[in-house]
Amino acid sequence: MTDNLKIELKRQTLMSHYIVGIDLGTTHTVVAYAPLASGQGGPAGPADIRLFDIEQLVAPGEVAARPLLPSVRYHAAPGELDPAALQLPWPAEPESGPATVVFGELARKLGAQVPGRLVASAKSWLSHAAVDRLAPILPWGAPDDVAKVSPVEASASYLRYVRQAWNARFPNSPLERQELVLTVPASFDEGARALTLSAARLAGLPRLRLLEEPQAVFYDWLLRHRHQLAGALGQTRRVLVCDVGGGTTDLSLIEVEWAGGQPQLTRIGVGNHLMLGGDNMDLALAHAVESRMGGTAGAPAAPLSASRLAQLMDRCRAAKELLLAADAPEQAPVTLLGGGARLIGGSRSVMLAREEVERLIVDGFFPQVDAGAQVQQARSGIVAFGLPYARDAAITRHIADFLRQHGPQMPAALLLNGGVFRADALVRRLAQTLGGWRGEPLRLLHNDNPDVAVARGAVAYALSQKGQAPRIGGGSARSYFLRLDDSRGSAKARGICILPRGSEPGQEMLLKDRSFSLRVGQPVRFQLFSAVADEAGQAPSRLGELVTLNEDALVRLPPLVMVLQAAPGAAASGQPAPSRQDIPVQLATSLTEVGTLELHCVSLLDAGQRWLLAFALRQPDADAAGPRSPEDRRLAARMTDAISQIDRIFGTNKQQVSPKDVTQLRAQLERLLGDRAQWTTPVLRQLFDALWQRARGRRRSAEHERVWLNLAGYGLRPGFGDALDAWRVQQLWTLFAPGVQHVNDKQVGAEWWTLWRRVAGGLDVPSQLRLLDDFAFNLQISEEGADGFEGAKPVKGSLGDMLRLGASLERIPAAYKTEIGEWLLGRLQKSTAAPPPGQRAGHDGSGDDSLYLWALGRIGAREPFHGSPHDVVPPETAAAWVESLLALDWKRIEAAAFAAVNLARVTDDRARDLPLALREQLMARLRAIHAPAAWVAMVEKKVELDAATERRMLGESLPPGLKLMA
Repeated sequence: MTDNLKIELKRQTLMSHYIVGIDLGTTHTVVAYAPLASGQGGPAGPADIRLFDIEQLVAPGEVAARPLLPSVRYHAAPGELDPAALQLPWPAEPESGPATVVFGELARKLGAQVPGRLVASAKSWLSHAAVDRLAPILPWGAPDDVAKVSPVEASASYLRYVRQAWNARFPNSPLERQELVLTVPASFDEGARALTLSAARLAGLPRLRLLEEPQAVFYDWLLRHRHQLAGALGQTRRVLVCDVGGGTTDLSLIEVEWAGGQPQLTRIGVGNHLMLGGDNMDLALAHAVESRMGGTAGAPAAPLSASRLAQLMDRCRAAKELLLAADAPEQAPVTLLGGGARLIGGSRSVMLAREEVERLIVDGFFPQVDAGAQVQQARSGIVAFGLPYARDAAITRHIADFLRQHGPQMPAALLLNGGVFRADALVRRLAQTLGGWRGEPLRLLHNDNPDVAVARGAVAYALSQKGQAPRIGGGSARSYFLRLDDSRGSAKARGICILPRGSEPGQEMLLKDRSFSLRVGQPVRFQLFSAVADEAGQAPSRLGELVTLNEDALVRLPPLVMVLQAAPGAAASGQPAPSRQDIPVQLATSLTEVGTLELHCVSLLDAGQRWLLAFALRQPDADAAGPRSPEDRRLAARMTDAISQIDRIFGTNKQQVSPKDVTQLRAQLERLLGDRAQWTTPVLRQLFDALWQRARGRRRSAEHERVWLNLAGYGLRPGFGDALDAWRVQQLWTLFAPGVQHVNDKQVGAEWWTLWRRVAGGLDVPSQLRLLDDFAFNLQISEEGADGFEGAKPVKGSLGDMLRLGASLERIPAAYKTEIGEWLLGRLQKSTAAPPPGQRAGHDGSGDDSLYLWALGRIGAREPFHGSPHDVVPPETAAAWVESLLALDWKRIEAAAFAAVNLARVTDDRARDLPLALREQLMARLRAIHAPAAWVAMVEKKVELDAATERRMLGESLPPGLKLMA
């Protein structure tokens, strides 16, 4: 830690009057705090921790303080609400998105009345890696006239609201100056945690610590029972903490060791990411209720829209809480109001029985299974929505899987948290199931208030770090070593200990007596090893100690491969920094409470310049990189010969090669490495890297350029899948502006378009938009001889090459996709019109119908391959295209069926899926022409693609090891 940073942190501490814990929950946000002065000189107690009642609108013009702030925001329509009725007790700060945003209880009430304007479950979207979490996508599925915000900004707005409410109450102790602890699910990955920190910075809270929610729950329990821990725990050896929130289920395992009659606590296990919680239970009930809500005149009702389903979920949540309570009635009504002018008259109501709720929730989510139960991979019909919920809804099976990973010893005590466990039926079922695995009843640790335990525990954790409350030992169970570059190729590898065994979280350690050279501006690889115990007869490794790595006795962790960028101007003597350089640095390491080993490389030229390397130590396979297969070793041995062949054709040492030698390079590589369809991603990337290092050689002839473009695109497809692919694509993109060398060679042009289609999955939005300009320009040239767009350049190639690229640009806005689709449909309708006598049907002279149909199905696909789902064309547009395809003669135009399947494929996201009636019509048509059963299934339910369908949809196969999951 630098001297300047130490001074800044000390200054902040001196200005802090409170420790503040914030539980940014999926359903509610809760804040707890404790005055720093209260604990000075002695242990703190539960009474020292207070809840911060958050002032919020509970009705128009009515403000009240509540301990729970709903984690929702309502985007009011223009003129819907009187601004005077929305005044809060503090000055308003500008909000991104709509002009009128409502928070608090009033927001939830308004969202229940007007579907489609409520942002909810933003926390769940933060962990949804398949969408662009920085893009304005919420409320999900809302009409175009509803302003939207990103999941990050929505999360930031709740934290910003808390900051404003706090600062209004404590103007002399602003929240941003206090000691802050923000909780996150234990299962959040690095990306979700980083986005949470970004949200905090956007909210004006740049300095805080993260803590896992189950750990916070246990800290709260420890503080409340600190005087009778021995009696409360009995002879417990292991405690399972099960936290089922609104959006996630988090599991933690605490080991208890007894010394002198006092427990020593150590966290030994954290569950994997599991998006399964109260929202899923509400959704299951909503599906059950929806199926019983009839339409007009007793006819079956059409499926609800995404916004109306969310409204029904809210009604079902209230019924669930009522019917699972201790003194529950036998049944409760669930009423869904009508829309527009028929708000009351169009309402529909269903009675939900307590027995039905218990069957769906207790048996569906907490079934009684044995300890060896396996998590099911088949998709469950009750957990399907826009978010990627866990496939198996049975929380008890996930618990069984988690406990098996940590040895045969079963936990003897259970601590539950989350609003769902207010239902006694759920508590009894889980306790009975775990007791059955253990062979005797568990000790149930009482949780006074599940709604606030996480926030209170965050404060208790901060107090424990000051020695004022009981502490969980989370020290590293292993020593970690970083392999040094100077040891490569030598008989004995050397490494440096960067985290000794037993290191406690939250403490940054500077390796003062060591300096290193850090390479920036090019790919670098950081290899970590771990050791559970030191070798016999040796003292424990110390921080900064150089050691000889006995790799047979160490565990090799997956390497961290990345490109570190030099700071602008970060060079000695004030000279501009070169893009590639070696910078002298010192290392500072720390273990975070969320299981990340942070390694800071601190520049010795500029103490303010740091590079952060974050190693996730709790990944499922983090301790088992695994040996390479015999096939991997065989390919590695032949790779040197393969690279020699590439060097012979494209290397700087010009060798006498004929055009035939150039064109046969691919065949030579296949003779060495086997059928290229079986080349794995590591093999492909090594080939691309070899080609990229010799990229200048592509200009020697048209044959050289054709082969180089073909192999480079094939080697980097689909643009992602390896740690360095973002950097590789960035480097490849530098070729776009210069373009091709042999502009008049049509086959070179074809390979140019194919290259960018193959790597499109790694291109960002600006790059795809730039490609779109060239695509549109060249398409016009092929049709009309147009002069083109500003900046676009002509590249020869067939219409098919261009259309395949244009249809693969999944990150462009939906409006552009719609424009391309309408053009394709127009060409298709023109091509398939009844031909004049004597002319062959199905062609218009520029390409056959199957090309237009493939491109239409890809550009309008419901399930993108690499893009974000919010960029797909609207379902109304896709439905109109399907209806146009249904009007065609499928016997004459065979490819129409598969295009229609892609346009109507089920995603289980009602914001994207087409109407059921249209899908049923399409399924009947598919069955009538005896289409493959897999095609019918794609339109009927959410399924994964088989290899043949995947290849047909993408235009070619993916590398082995890459699976199209959506």
